[in-house]
Amino acid sequence: MEVVLTVLYLIISIGLIAAILLQTGNQAGLSGAITGGGNQTLGGKKKGKEELLGKATAYLAATFMIFSIVITVLHA
Repeated sequence: MEVVLTVLYLIISIGLIAAILLQTGNQAGLSGAITGGGNQTLGGKKKGKEELLGKATAYLAATFMIFSIVITVLHA
């Protein structure tokens, strides 16, 4: 049981890392932080791939936290 949970935890971790790294940044580094990032869309709406990656990141992060708690409780 613990081995299966650990393997799933590893897969979720890799998926979360990939989802985060595939997202595009909203600002252009330090110059974007100073000027406020002029390349934002009106209303801040996400489209297509960005929206999918945002949702995937949220779900994977929540699953990662739940798995962390479950594995910690099982090891205690």
